[in-house]
Amino acid sequence: MSAIVSRPWLADRLGEVRVVDVRDAWEYDGIGHVPGAVNVPFDSFRAGESGDEGMLPGADVFAGLMGEAGVERGDHLVAYDDHHGVFAARLLVTAELYGHPRDRLHLLDGDFTAWQRERETTTDAPDVEATTYEVERPAETPLVDAEAVAAAVEDPDTVVVDTREDWEFAEGHIPGAVRLDWRAVVDDGSRGLKPEADVRSLLEARGIGPGKRILLYCNTARRISHTYTVLRHLGYPDLAFYEGSLTEWEREGRPVETGGAEAEGEENPGAGTDA
Repeated sequence: MSAIVSRPWLADRLGEVRVVDVRDAWEYDGIGHVPGAVNVPFDSFRAGESGDEGMLPGADVFAGLMGEAGVERGDHLVAYDDHHGVFAARLLVTAELYGHPRDRLHLLDGDFTAWQRERETTTDAPDVEATTYEVERPAETPLVDAEAVAAAVEDPDTVVVDTREDWEFAEGHIPGAVRLDWRAVVDDGSRGLKPEADVRSLLEARGIGPGKRILLYCNTARRISHTYTVLRHLGYPDLAFYEGSLTEWEREGRPVETGGAEAEGEENPGAGTDA
């Protein structure tokens, strides 16, 4: 099943999949939500004092959140937000890193606004029976450390991709990295992905082809997560990401490059508030 699913697909399967709304509770309760969706606000699974492995919230914290929401490890999850999927993608990547089967993690194409334009919403919260969510860390994950990034810089078969904005990239980036703003693949009108052919063309113009190993980094985990999910949806077979910030990279005495112009033909899509 695809990493990104359409609104009609979800509408046909409400009740068969676990739908998770990652917006703030006041939005979920007051504005409404997809029927049957449970609420796991983004701030609840961000890294905090109890976090581990950098940007993760901690296994016990995450298991508690999922259990309270009635999620079981074998469920098909479909996550959404109201920011073109960038926050929802982070829930999915967090779940993958804690062992939820990757083929059962799905991002809704479009967001709550896109759903609301077309379909029914509700302010009624579903009846949820708490579960015991089992974290089972996989033997291998796409999360890599700075040493792996340093090796990737020297590897001609790996493309290092910076998902930050142009001005951030110009101020400093990992040597040899190419830039891809996560918003470049999102359509303002539909609030979902641009047509697949357009997305593939944009990626390949930057050398981000499916025949290469792709290693992503940013200074926010959600932006990495969105791009990672899009590439997974497109069938890219070899993906990795580094969640240390460029500040941490420099703190270890590693080199950075400065400069670099906006890629030809790429405009700032302005996909809502910068996330």
